[in-house]
Amino acid sequence: MLSGKWKLEIMWLLHQRIYRFGELRKGIPGITQHMLTAQLRELEADGLISRTVFAEVPRRVEYEMTSKARALGPMMEALTAWWSEHGSSVPQKRSDSSDRKAGERG
Repeated sequence: MLSGKWKLEIMWLLHQRIYRFGELRKGIPGITQHMLTAQLRELEADGLISRTVFAEVPRRVEYEMTSKARALGPMMEALTAWWSEHGSSVPQKRSDSSDRKAGERG
């Protein structure tokens, strides 16, 4: 359910509040639009998030945690406590562009 590189980060954000697609994309550095869409669909299929589409122009779509996912609250709180204690010792993520070798095009 929460396997993969991005799902936990998505759930972390949605644990805090309701997000629109663009806000999630901006809130997760390095994720592509395609990958975010795929991960959101999987989380929705697993019953962990709900997707609400508003009949507006431009179309507005919001994502939020379901009550099933809210039951993961104690786990999220434990992760928050762990991050508060150990987060400063975790190496920062490098962006995809910094992973490329000098002169390599991508």
